[in-house]
Amino acid sequence: MLHAPVSQAAFRNAMARVCAPVNIITTNGPAGRGGFTATAMCPVTDEPPTLLVCMNSRSAQTALFMENRRFCVNVLTGDHKDLAGFFAGREPDMASRFAAGDWVDFASGNQALADAIVSFDCLLKEARLVGTHNILIGEVVEIRARRDGHALLYVDRSFVNGPSLAMALEQ
Repeated sequence: MLHAPVSQAAFRNAMARVCAPVNIITTNGPAGRGGFTATAMCPVTDEPPTLLVCMNSRSAQTALFMENRRFCVNVLTGDHKDLAGFFAGREPDMASRFAAGDWVDFASGNQALADAIVSFDCLLKEARLVGTHNILIGEVVEIRARRDGHALLYVDRSFVNGPSLAMALEQ
């Protein structure tokens, strides 16, 4: 039995219903410093510690990430809504994006958001183009984490603070 292909609009609308943590993905290296907001991030394996991030292949920053061969995943808190918006493109100037946050350096030179819930410094091991996005696979070489805070989430095309979502689901 053949099925009609799923339309782009149907897929996007369905994915909008999927709750995901909001992350700022940064890079810093010979090609320069850059960053973008992403929800498409997940672990791959713990041996070696590896995760993946999806990045739009049409992004002006694609070459920067590929040349630097490293990236940092910063998991945001509810206090980072504005910063998430800046890195999602609301602020086109990269220097202004970074000026809006407090950053610390990993030993690699990559920069982590000082008050992120957790930051993963990654070496780019593989990049694969699938449709409109590059899947960046990175081996985690250093982690910074804090014990408090709640993740900033994205669901129904809106930012939601982690505890707010939990309370809404209880009602």
